[in-house]
Amino acid sequence: MTDFFHGIPTLRFEGVETESEFAFRHYDPDARILGKRMEDHLRFAICYWHNFAWPGSDPFGGQTFQRPWFGDTMEHARLKADVAFEMFQKLGAPFFCFHDADIRPEGDSFAQNTARLREMTDYLQARMEETGLQLLWGTANLFSHRRYMAGAATNPDPNVFAFAAATVKICMDATHQLGGENYVLWGGREGYETLLNTNLRREREQAGRFLQMAVDYKHKIGFAGTILIEPKPQEPTKHQYDYDVATVYGFLKDFGLEGEVRVNIEQGHAILAGHSFEHELALAASLGILGSIDMNRNDYQSGWDTDQFPNAVPEVALAYYEILRAGGFTTGGTNFDAKLRRQSLDPADLILAHAGAMDICARGLKAAAAILEDGGLEAARAARYAGWETPAAHSMLRSDLDTIAERVIAEEINPEPVSGGQERLENLVNRFV
Repeated sequence: MTDFFHGIPTLRFEGVETESEFAFRHYDPDARILGKRMEDHLRFAICYWHNFAWPGSDPFGGQTFQRPWFGDTMEHARLKADVAFEMFQKLGAPFFCFHDADIRPEGDSFAQNTARLREMTDYLQARMEETGLQLLWGTANLFSHRRYMAGAATNPDPNVFAFAAATVKICMDATHQLGGENYVLWGGREGYETLLNTNLRREREQAGRFLQMAVDYKHKIGFAGTILIEPKPQEPTKHQYDYDVATVYGFLKDFGLEGEVRVNIEQGHAILAGHSFEHELALAASLGILGSIDMNRNDYQSGWDTDQFPNAVPEVALAYYEILRAGGFTTGGTNFDAKLRRQSLDPADLILAHAGAMDICARGLKAAAAILEDGGLEAARAARYAGWETPAAHSMLRSDLDTIAERVIAEEINPEPVSGGQERLENLVNRFV
């Protein structure tokens, strides 16, 4: 045990009447929702990076957090891990997620990075065995170091491509050793800042080959988890090759990977791409590539990715509705890729931010399940497309324009518009949230 969270209790479910800050009002891991435990629906994961590696900086200001594990030694890395696992246990979250650079200090060479990562992987494995914590996913940080300023897989320098590929290899090894349920490829700088110095075809082909190599290596080592790509538009580069779910799916189809790779969708990234979170989730589900989610939000008065904890039940409910409609998570889960505000300095802030977010997700899940059980929304959806369930409609899709035109003339087809009933459906949803 460390003394960083001294005096802060382990959180328990106490119900909506509790006066305690350090308790769950809605998140009851053992509550049954649609025949499954709430914990097994939500599959909460706590991220390593924002909680234990981020110093509180933003584009206009430097470090505001002073943490005892900030430093570049292995002793600091072990202390960071101890504090992290203490927080995971206090929250009762079953999973965590990490980048390689979160858990080990940067070395002077690839060999030193590898040695440090392996040492910390063994250390985390021991902590996982002690606590029962599991790894939702691991990934490689291929964007923070200056070597990646022009991308990793898409870099114009083949030596950067090689360094990135080798890093993914050792990170996949670490994820496999720790029993991770997924491995994420997050293209933080896989894009361009100006077309004046960019070969789009070359960079896209490099990215596709890089992903094929990662999938091949997964099978070589017998990693049973899912490979995930996290779509993200714009930030930090002008254009990202993994802009949104539709873009990623087209990329996967081009390189024959649509049956191998799924997506990890973040709420904030969906908004930056001009979509709603539920749109991206529904599209991924319809394409068969829905994998996992990062649950956070943006500040709607800012035009960038602020990574705030969720606090709006209606938004969260619509997201979990699409997840439930898709059959729920398999290897995926709910990772809080969210960070404190720069002025939230206290250890208690870390705990309370997650506690509130977990309660919001629990409320959203319960609302989503109630909407699904009510059936009104799905009945309205089915009624809207009922005409397509007739034999004539089915045969039309196997027909041709000449035949269809003859039928329109013969049957004097002249359809009148039918109301979509959007406001009625919004009212229906609002009964539950």
